[in-house]
Amino acid sequence: MKRKYAWLCLMTLSIALCLCSPFWGMSAISPKSILISGHPDAEIFWRLRLPRAVAAFLAGAGLSISGMVFQALLRNPLATPFTLGVSSGAAFGASVYFRLGAMAPFLGSAGSLGAALIGGLFAMLLVFLLTRAKGGFSTLVMLLAGVIINFFFSSLVMLTQYLSDSQDSLRIMHWLMGSLAGVEAARIAELAFVVIAGAFVIRRFALEIDLLATGEELAASRGVRTARTKVYLFALVSIVVGTIVSLTGPIGFVGLIIPHICRIWFGWTHRTLLPAAFCLGGCFLVMCDLFSRVMLAPAEIPIGIITALIGGPFFLWVLFRIGKNGEHF
Repeated sequence: MKRKYAWLCLMTLSIALCLCSPFWGMSAISPKSILISGHPDAEIFWRLRLPRAVAAFLAGAGLSISGMVFQALLRNPLATPFTLGVSSGAAFGASVYFRLGAMAPFLGSAGSLGAALIGGLFAMLLVFLLTRAKGGFSTLVMLLAGVIINFFFSSLVMLTQYLSDSQDSLRIMHWLMGSLAGVEAARIAELAFVVIAGAFVIRRFALEIDLLATGEELAASRGVRTARTKVYLFALVSIVVGTIVSLTGPIGFVGLIIPHICRIWFGWTHRTLLPAAFCLGGCFLVMCDLFSRVMLAPAEIPIGIITALIGGPFFLWVLFRIGKNGEHF
């Protein structure tokens, strides 16, 4: 009964936030004005604020389910899309495109998407190659390799920014802070396809993820091809994260916070956990985007700063909780 009530509250919150958040911003918009053709508020609502709210929901949902998969497969409650260097690899790819994008202007927004996907997948490939070089697919080795790759690509992003001119450097800096301003409708369609398709594929592997979260030996004894399943899921998550990063920039801590909250409310079964993380992750980022627009209006705070301010204390709470109880995952 409690779980059904939680589901009802979550679904109601998701719908209410997506419908209501576009009415708030630098200035409030009256619900009556959005129905008047040609009204300035109607143009702002339908062309700017509503697409932005949808993009925030999809990006939050994608980052949340990605963090859920990382934490389960690595059996580490502190794992996020940043842990294995996927976000930093995608950020490097997009940064290079911003630096050299003038050489291929015909690519448009697809150029940044492709560059981010290539960067994220390349980072994931390097992690697997380093892990494989040590023999097998040890979780500990993969985590250490991910940390190394994360720092490596982060340094390459800083190098790219340093070598850019003042205009490109400023563009890269603002993008690295995370932003949903000026989201194109075509990009939202791409994001929706990747995130929703990724969620369906992850649901298909829900049982395998449950078994891998309990241990690779048990999963293998139940017939799970552990190495192949990990490769499939990590590649899928890399594509989801790369797509989100190409649109919003690297936004941290969503994949850390939301899976933990959902496990408290909905348990550890990933068939149930997946839709909960999807909805709550979307709601969380919509709220963060709303705060970023109204807290210092007419100025706008980068959304990555908002999530970091929330995620930092939450990270410490998880860390001390693990240390106190002796839990790992």
